[in-house]
Amino acid sequence: MSTAPSGPALSLRGAGMSFGDRVLWSGLDLELQPGEFLAVLGPNGAGKSTLLKAVLGQQPLSAGQLLIGGRLPGRGSDRVGYVPQQKSMDAATPLRARDLVALGIDGHRWGVRRRTADERQRIADALAAVGATGYADAPIGLLSGGEQQRVRIAQALATDPALLLCDEPLLSLDLRHQRAVADMIDRRRREHDTAVVFVTHEINPVLDLVDRVLYIAAGSYRIGPPGEVLSSETLSELYRTPVDVLTVRGRIVVVGTPDEPGGCHHHDLTPETAAQPGGGAAR
Repeated sequence: MSTAPSGPALSLRGAGMSFGDRVLWSGLDLELQPGEFLAVLGPNGAGKSTLLKAVLGQQPLSAGQLLIGGRLPGRGSDRVGYVPQQKSMDAATPLRARDLVALGIDGHRWGVRRRTADERQRIADALAAVGATGYADAPIGLLSGGEQQRVRIAQALATDPALLLCDEPLLSLDLRHQRAVADMIDRRRREHDTAVVFVTHEINPVLDLVDRVLYIAAGSYRIGPPGEVLSSETLSELYRTPVDVLTVRGRIVVVGTPDEPGGCHHHDLTPETAAQPGGGAAR
């Protein structure tokens, strides 16, 4: 079990990301505490995945500071687990499920090596944690999309990280597998005090798990409780144009965001959650 950091699991101060004259976001201040679940929302191209790359040490900030457990980010850090976007693997991929998980431990090392008993146990424990023991020796390319995603989560957990980054982990999964994956991630953060950054276009499957929402759009951002950020007032201010948040058949639908095709982008919320008072003003 990870030893939780004494301070924030992730800290950004005045953080900015730009490419030439294009500003994705700037002045981002965020402290993510151990065990906190943060959903990151916004239109395509807003910089959600770029934020994850910065945390992974793959993309330097244009401005400001980023710390992970009080230290600078670095490639291959065992303090950070990463679940990439769902992509089906070819049936001929010469890897077993347990081999893919093992890459989470030693994939950054060169050459063939024998794994220690401790490493083999960590691999087995990670597979068991996501319910994948039964197909640990199956070719990864022959597994279903939901099974493959379970194995990717096991790979991300193999180093017992204090911070878990998830980039659209529910993409292409049916509702049953979406809920199963979301529950696995939530169980991990509750049992191990692991902080979670969860990039998604669809908040409904994880809404009851989320502590705060970071919404990135139009070169800026808002952060706060879901019902507070996903409101007409907040999103209209963020996009600098009228945005309506409507209740339709028990769901909150956000309509009129200009960065989406057809000028319509929505997230689902239950009316009860949308009506909850915020735990502090969105910044």
